Amino acid sequence: MTLMSVEPFPTWLVPPHKGFVAEDLDRLPGLPPHTEMIDGSLVLVTPQALFHMSMISLLEYALRTAASAEFRVRREMTVTLAPRQRPEPDLMITRATGDRGFDQTDYRPEDVALVIEVVSPESRERDKNRKPSLYAEAGILHFWLVEKIEGKAAVSVYELVPDTQAYKLTGTYHDRLELTMPFPIDIDLTKIDRF
Repeated sequence: MTLMSVEPFPTWLVPPHKGFVAEDLDRLPGLPPHTEMIDGSLVLVTPQALFHMSMISLLEYALRTAASAEFRVRREMTVTLAPRQRPEPDLMITRATGDRGFDQTDYRPEDVALVIEVVSPESRERDKNRKPSLYAEAGILHFWLVEKIEGKAAVSVYELVPDTQAYKLTGTYHDRLELTMPFPIDIDLTKIDRF
């Protein structure tokens, strides 16, 4: 009979009495990469599918190429929206003035012009409902939701309605994404297989 060893339970999985706060992501040892915080809970991500990674790469490349000097394209960075809300969008467009030095681990919502979420099967509910609600409440003006529909990319573009702290859909794009905000953008979405 072989005895199986059981790894010790990581102490960072046990929340403090009042729950986690945004700063905990910077001080908890051993957190897996891309851990985010939503409603005071740690959210661990699963391995990403090829569509997810390819779409992020395509958008990142196109946005970096198009961005004016006042903007930066960021991936794998969190945005602290509130004391218990620190999600990690797949991509963000930030204002250059939001950079606080190379040790920076997050952005403030007022420094973010656009957040982009590429939907994965395990994150569908968060990406389509909870995270957009949090971004809108924090005052981020633009939000894109990217999904794979019938094997192709679909980008739904939303704009904040300030009086309601909610997003309204301004269009859904399938083959080509042409926009003027937050800067002129023209992305051929059919080139996803090149990334």
